[in-house]
Amino acid sequence: MAEDFELDTDDLKRRMDGAMSNLRTEFASLRTGRASASMLEPVMVDAYGSMTPINQVGTVNVPESRMVTINVWDKGLVGKVEKAIRNSGLGINPQLNGTIIMLPIPELNEERRRELTKVAAQYAESARVSVRNLRRDGMDQIKKAKADSSLSEDDQKFWETEVQDLTDSYIAKVDEMLETKQAEIMQV
Repeated sequence: MAEDFELDTDDLKRRMDGAMSNLRTEFASLRTGRASASMLEPVMVDAYGSMTPINQVGTVNVPESRMVTINVWDKGLVGKVEKAIRNSGLGINPQLNGTIIMLPIPELNEERRRELTKVAAQYAESARVSVRNLRRDGMDQIKKAKADSSLSEDDQKFWETEVQDLTDSYIAKVDEMLETKQAEIMQV
């Protein structure tokens, strides 16, 4: 009877990978003083009656290390794209040149760098919370199987150790990604 229970560790890994992927996306949107098309991913434009990502209303390019350009396809949306960037909190002042919006990336000062490292730490903490919630889900499945008496004491300990080891490895990955991102932000 104890052989009936098999915790789906692949599902837990897949869901934890999802939390890591989300963290990578959030980190990519943080400005580090270098131009990047991904820094515009969270910016949404009110286009055609719905909120639309910038990359769906124009072509985003990075012609040089401190400049991002957006070639807006519809002339009528240029003002809305400019407004969305101004209101996004990125701290970038768009410059218009016909249907092309140029975004010069200013040098980050020390204070802004420190703020960005705090934001990165918040993103990392929410990823850790997600991983811990997935651990709790796994532990709940194990406890339920134990309560249904389809799991021996030894098997329960084995599966709990498996889930904890998986959780620890993902928390370590989050910490490593955070250290790397903070070093990148603080680099002048």
